[in-house]
Amino acid sequence: MTLTNIHNQIQLPPLSLYIHIPWCIEKCPYCDFNSHTFKSKLPEEDYIDHLLLDLKQSLPLIYNREIKTVFIGGGTPSLLSEASMQKLLSGIKTIVNISPDAEITMEANPNSVEADKFLSFNQSGVNRLSIGVQSFHPDKLKRLGRVHNQEEAIAAAHIASRVPFQSFNLDIMHGLPNQSLDEAMADLDQMIQLNPPHFSWYQLTIEPNTNFASKPPQLPEDDLLWEIYIKGHEKLTQAGYIQYETSAYAKQGYQCAHNLNYWRFGDYIGIGCGAHGKITHLDGTIERIQKIKHPKGYMAGTYLDKSWLVANEERPFEFFMNRFRLFEPTPKAEFETFTGLTLCAIESSITEAIKKEFITENLTHWKITDKGKLFLNDLLGLFI
Repeated sequence: MTLTNIHNQIQLPPLSLYIHIPWCIEKCPYCDFNSHTFKSKLPEEDYIDHLLLDLKQSLPLIYNREIKTVFIGGGTPSLLSEASMQKLLSGIKTIVNISPDAEITMEANPNSVEADKFLSFNQSGVNRLSIGVQSFHPDKLKRLGRVHNQEEAIAAAHIASRVPFQSFNLDIMHGLPNQSLDEAMADLDQMIQLNPPHFSWYQLTIEPNTNFASKPPQLPEDDLLWEIYIKGHEKLTQAGYIQYETSAYAKQGYQCAHNLNYWRFGDYIGIGCGAHGKITHLDGTIERIQKIKHPKGYMAGTYLDKSWLVANEERPFEFFMNRFRLFEPTPKAEFETFTGLTLCAIESSITEAIKKEFITENLTHWKITDKGKLFLNDLLGLFI
């Protein structure tokens, strides 16, 4: 795609902050995230010092813009002590401008040792928790390499509901090794009973460079995967959950603001091992940034791995790759203001997408169709 239609003005989108904590007790066999097991005591105090220095060095990129959301991911952030989490969040607030009503999310494991710290994390400033349950079935938890059991998962959800978080999320997977339809529905029934305001429900996929890639488990056939999704979606809808994104459901008003900013082509600064960032500059350039992956290298004091500018020709694909994950309408005005391009630049691609019934269009918005959701890769290929 060759673009000659460049918009004169580009608007700075909302800004988020992502913080990566790279350590786990064990590496799950399906996980391709940047996580590392540890053999002894975590170097958490030193690591937080480096996180804060990384953030200070990132200040020239963000022009004192207000940060709307914060997400602490991993790895397993809940391995940090209460004192370390307090030091991290209070330190961040002295460096950057955090919105008074910012959503601040932390990922957590549901084992009992970490769940006991939920209240302290909340008192440190975390107002949204994301708990990695994955399944309530003992055999499936063992096959997935999880360090918690069914009872701990249920207890952690109950604790999260009693702590004054604004919201909490449960991560649940389906399409697990040798999983039956009844087992998948039982996981959803248990999740619904726990009544989280938000949850992520996504299919297990085999990713490169994981233990499952080298020793693939027996996964359900495609017909069964489709039946699990259809019956699960019906069950969740009847329970009052709204699917607002490819793998996310929420009760009304509890969508994850941080993830919404990602999918709406917002900006985010990333600090920590392997963290990624996307920054729109005042001159209209869009920069992507990646930090050093390994803790040893990162804690040597060199944080930046690489950065690159997003070419004008790549902006339509990047915009719609994010936007079409969401099931809400996509404002045409945001394409122009956040990419710096005019609608003329994508006219032929949009026409073809409408012809193939991948999207619908009105005067102000586009919206992905059910067919577009099924053939998302084909839809996105029109913008390359």
